[in-house]
Amino acid sequence: MERRRPAAWKLGLLSLLYFVQGLPFGFQSKGLKLLLADDKSVPMTAVTLLGLLSLPWSVKPLWAPLVDRYGSARFGRRKSWIVPLMALLALTLAGAGLTPYPELLVPLLAVVLLMNVFASMQDVPVDGLAVDLLSEHELGAGNAAQVSAYKIGMAVGGSIFIGLLLPRLGWAPAFLVLAVIAAVATVAMLRVDEAGRTPPGSIDDRLSFREIARRTWQLVSKPGGAWLVLFVASYKMGEALSDSVFEPYLQRVLGYSKEDVAGFALVGQVGSLVGSIAGGLLAQRTSLLRAVGTTSAVRAVSLVGMWALAAGLLPGTPAVITAVTGLEHFFAGLVTTCMFAFMMSKVDRSVGATHFTLLAAVEVLGKSPTGLVSGALVDALGWAPVFLLGAALSWAFLALLLPLRQRVSQRA
Repeated sequence: MERRRPAAWKLGLLSLLYFVQGLPFGFQSKGLKLLLADDKSVPMTAVTLLGLLSLPWSVKPLWAPLVDRYGSARFGRRKSWIVPLMALLALTLAGAGLTPYPELLVPLLAVVLLMNVFASMQDVPVDGLAVDLLSEHELGAGNAAQVSAYKIGMAVGGSIFIGLLLPRLGWAPAFLVLAVIAAVATVAMLRVDEAGRTPPGSIDDRLSFREIARRTWQLVSKPGGAWLVLFVASYKMGEALSDSVFEPYLQRVLGYSKEDVAGFALVGQVGSLVGSIAGGLLAQRTSLLRAVGTTSAVRAVSLVGMWALAAGLLPGTPAVITAVTGLEHFFAGLVTTCMFAFMMSKVDRSVGATHFTLLAAVEVLGKSPTGLVSGALVDALGWAPVFLLGAALSWAFLALLLPLRQRVSQRA
């Protein structure tokens, strides 16, 4: 029983790295959206098109083989990539403080794009490090730490930035706080002895690009591989559709200020954090596919609350909004942790950065289209139909559980 306890140092290190990665994405997906949604002259189509700034997260597989192929054995195979990329991320966070909104909106968007470039590139070796470090019985706890820390970083870069740091410190000092956090994490990573902590021989026995490509193709071509890709691509489509327009709905229809909405979002992020931890515990106690199926079914139900609010079946009071937001994000965190643990269990550890990055990119590519078109759908159809469609897509995804379960059973 003792050996099944995850190593605290692994969880602490991964939490720190994923926390820093969440800072820029939190600002782009929450903070910047709140700023633009507060200006009612900006159409919803433009607000939700901010999701295009996250494009670097979708193309991570392009450089993932480089991370598996190259790296310094002495300095650390993954550390060779993580340290310089984290330093560049710290610099861009500081640079954002010199490009205030709304005076320099276009340059600010360019800086945010660079933030996402460096954070997404850093995510590849960090995922590879997680695959290297975590044993099978640590996947649940490790992915709970990963998802939770990333979401805390998102909360700091998004809701806390807008609701607390920006009003009290001002634009440049608020970004300086984020930059200092990233710089401190860079120094901490410099002190990590990766070579003494990860399996030996990985850098000396590195694979050729052709072999990496062959093993990556095996991930997709083996029995059940195509179902796995479709499963990962579709599980967040409905959630992304609803979440991308829920906060603008609170601002534009119910009349809440961006500070109020940042407060609701923070409640949601706390709920997501608790859900992520609960998901890690669930993943430790049952099969990963069963955990994904159970949590997905409950998550689909929670999305109905957003539709009920927009349809007038629930009052738009702060208490109701807090409950809807907290529950929806709790179940979203629950299913995300279980899914990431399931994804990590399917990778070939010899090319862990490439395989896990490919699956993570499939997840981003799967959910991005619905988020990007959500504003246009609201402009064309109205709010309630879009929330109803989000719930329906989440239910439809569950149909993929049966063929995937059959494939898993056949391989077993």
